[in-house]
Order: sequence, then C-alpha cells, then structure tokens
Amino acid sequence: MEEMTVQTKAAKRTFVGLVTSDKMDKSIVVSITTKKRDRLYKKYVTRTKKYMCHDENNDAHVGDTVRIVECRPLSKNKCWRLAEIVERAK
Repeated sequence: MEEMTVQTKAAKRTFVGLVTSDKMDKSIVVSITTKKRDRLYKKYVTRTKKYMCHDENNDAHVGDTVRIVECRPLSKNKCWRLAEIVERAK
C-alpha cells in the first residue's frame, strides 16, 4: 500500500522594523535591528539588515514602525509585504 504524505506549510517569518525609505511606488525599505553576541569577545553587537517590502496602498512613511511578513517573490528584491503599521512616526 502507498502511504499518504501530508505536507504542511512552514510558518511565515515576521519582523518588526523601522521604515527607512518610502520613495518608491508601492515599495518601502525596512531596517531590522537585532542584537547578536560576539563569540570571541562575548559582547553584544547590533546588526542591521534592510528588507524591501511591498506596500500596496503606500500607507507607511519614513520613521514608522511596521510589521512585515514573508511572501512569494514579487520582484527581484521584494519577497516581503507590509502586514501592519505598529506605530506612526511623530
């Protein structure tokens, strides 16, 4: 008899970060900052990575804190989309 294999979808990654650019149409750049411990010196170092995200309604602006979610590739650089705006810039 053949066994049925059930494939489950992997949970999509989510990050909370700061919008650093909104100059493009329907696209934003979000900076994600994490603290990582250095193996040699045992000190915490801040690492920053930029992700290009899809913003369908051009809602987010520079300085906003946003939540982004992984999605299918939308272009060469975009495989993230805006889930929600956590906090507006003041």
